[in-house]
Amino acid sequence: MISVIIISSNIEWRVTLTFFPGVQVQSSPLGQWFETEIDHRPVVFFHGGWGKIAAAASAQYIIDRWSPKVLINLGTCGGFKGEIEKGTILLVERAIVYDIVEQMTGPDAAIAHFTTDLDLSWLDGDLPQPVRRSLIVSGDRDLIPDEVPLLKERFGAVAGDWESGSIAWVAARNGVRCLILRGVSDLVGSGGGEAYDGNLRVFTDGAASILKQLLQYLPAWIEKARPAIRT
Repeated sequence: MISVIIISSNIEWRVTLTFFPGVQVQSSPLGQWFETEIDHRPVVFFHGGWGKIAAAASAQYIIDRWSPKVLINLGTCGGFKGEIEKGTILLVERAIVYDIVEQMTGPDAAIAHFTTDLDLSWLDGDLPQPVRRSLIVSGDRDLIPDEVPLLKERFGAVAGDWESGSIAWVAARNGVRCLILRGVSDLVGSGGGEAYDGNLRVFTDGAASILKQLLQYLPAWIEKARPAIRT
């Protein structure tokens, strides 16, 4: 059974390609992809794209094409300053799509509908690398500093991204186990985002550091998922 790894953002994908020189990159209607081997086992890396629309569409495309038993998403997230440190790796247990505006009956039911609790019971025993088990909030927007206190209070969130909510939701609807590992590349607080206002280098450097760490431990995570893949 082949393992499929989704890489979401354009910058994360470019970083990933530097770790696999010489691979044959192919194109699909939903994104680039390549196949390689990790510990003599076939692995597909797929550029799922940024944002909820691309993430949902590419996750379904991957499931339809390769039928993975476990869908793995590696990437970055923005952390809430004072709540989490840069470089922390989140093992996502719940993914919440928070940027829903529903003014007829209120957004609570809609947010609940697009909230996914990830079943990680198959990850028994010691984990391959230090992680923080946490929920994550996802929206089609960078984190807005003024909204961070509300996200902390309402959801208990410590970090946010653009794609986890969509990937987890699609995987759950297909009955596919999902493993989401997101590293904190930059921080956002009341004073703003350290990667905002022309400081993109903060994110690109953070993304390179996070992807290096995640890819280093990826063989161990794939091995950890073997019992789930075989069932």
